[in-house]
Amino acid sequence: MSFFKKLKNRLTRSSDKIDDGLQAIVKEKPVEHPPEQPPEPATKPGLIARALGRDTAPKRVLDDAMLESLEELLISADMGVETALKVAANMAEGRFGKRLGTDEIKQLLAAECAAILEPVARPLPIYGKKPQVVLVVGVNGSGKTTTIGKLASQLKNAGKSVVIAAGDTFRAAAVEQLQVWGERAGVPVLTAPEGSDPASLAYEAMTKAEADGADILLIDTAGRLQNRADLMEELAKIVRVIRKKDPEAPHNTLLVLDATTGQNALNQVDIFTKIADVSGLVMTKLDGTAKGGVLVALADRFGLPIHAIGVGEAIDDLSPFDPQEFANALAGFEG
Repeated sequence: MSFFKKLKNRLTRSSDKIDDGLQAIVKEKPVEHPPEQPPEPATKPGLIARALGRDTAPKRVLDDAMLESLEELLISADMGVETALKVAANMAEGRFGKRLGTDEIKQLLAAECAAILEPVARPLPIYGKKPQVVLVVGVNGSGKTTTIGKLASQLKNAGKSVVIAAGDTFRAAAVEQLQVWGERAGVPVLTAPEGSDPASLAYEAMTKAEADGADILLIDTAGRLQNRADLMEELAKIVRVIRKKDPEAPHNTLLVLDATTGQNALNQVDIFTKIADVSGLVMTKLDGTAKGGVLVALADRFGLPIHAIGVGEAIDDLSPFDPQEFANALAGFEG
């Protein structure tokens, strides 16, 4: 099964929420004046339409009330107010007064989401610099350690020499988890005694990776809450120390985001970018949330590259980001 077939199957909480909402919107009847002539029996038009092969799916005239309902639905799917209003307005442009069914609306929604996502869908850039230093940051529980393990495995399979630095020196479980991934991927994991200065480990890891001729150094960092000034200062220190070794490093700073946090992901991007110059995003746990729309909001607001998304725990459940496939899966559109 391809990754995006999995995505379509696993993004059901988001797509079901949108599908249910659209069904309710289309079926919602606007207040109408009573007809002057009594209607024909309800079964007759339906029988004739079916006999002629016509579409009998419910449709509704796109008016102000329907547009408002669409906006509310997109906001509830964590697309954010500004992005939801923009997407709904683009969907409605040139279509006011026309009758639309759920399939047509899904197609329009998928197209508008894809248009926002396409400019930011970029793979992790690989540079000629050795070692290419990739710093991975994020809040507690976002999936950083697992993402690093999957990236290491994929890069190794692509022929790159990879080293991992277990920079979460305060949590033995994180180091052990990275070591397990390192063994699976055949990638060395550099560690330091529990409680060691993570900035010092990062510096030493760069020295060793350079001596060994490694292509890529992935540096894990401790999960931190973006509202903890002390923890964010520690992250800033790691960046400063890395730059003493190489003024151009880190060459990539990946922010790993947990999709289940919804709109809070916007705050995380804002704060981590100020502290660590985030260069790209990885979104995890899209299979466990109805908040998949937040990815569209992130793309619309920040324009940061989205390198990969995850929808599970298996090694192949982290994949380069395909905007059209994601947009189709989010909208529930069978494109």
